[in-house]
Parts: sequence; structure tokens; C-alpha cells
Amino acid sequence: VLLDRHPVSWSFLLAARPAGHEITTLEGLGDGQSLHPIQQAFVAERALQCAYCTPGFVLAVRALLDENPRPSDDEVREYLAGNLCRCAGYADILRAVRAAQEKLRAAAT
Repeated sequence: VLLDRHPVSWSFLLAARPAGHEITTLEGLGDGQSLHPIQQAFVAERALQCAYCTPGFVLAVRALLDENPRPSDDEVREYLAGNLCRCAGYADILRAVRAAQEKLRAAAT
């Protein structure tokens, strides 16, 4: 999840700790009718398989692009290093990050 726009492992937080903080889940990214551009990019680039790790990657990418809208490939890899995937492959995920950047940039103009 994102806690005040920063990725955290929800399973390590005490239930009372997030009180008064903004919490964003994967379901909270979209508007209820359509996927968020990052979610769209993950689907389009086939950067998901079993969906076990996908929520963590998508939310981490959201936090990364909020902090740094134009990260280098090495910065993306470093930021996402805490998420592990055994299905999709990291090249697909990196392509999804680049596609998401383009979608977000286009939406901002």
C-alpha cells in the first residue's frame, strides 16, 4: 500500500498506526470506471502474471513517478528492488514504467 504516498508493506504496520494518514491500495488508483494509467501500462506491457506481486509494483511505480517523473533505468531498478517477481520478468515491468510515464505525461498536457 501507499501510506501518505510512500510505499510500505502493510503486513508490517500495526492497525492503529495508519490512523489519520492517507492510505492508497491498488483498487484506489483507478476512478471506479477505468484503470489508472500505471495499471493500464502494466496490462498493455504484459508486466503481470499471477498478480501476487503486481499490486506492490504498481503502487511502488506510482510513488516513484510522483517523486521522480523521469527516472533512469537504474533508478527504476533501485526503487523497485524490494519487490520480487517470479513470473513476469523485469524487462516487462521496466517497459510498463516507461509506458506509464508516457501516459501520465500525455494526461498532464
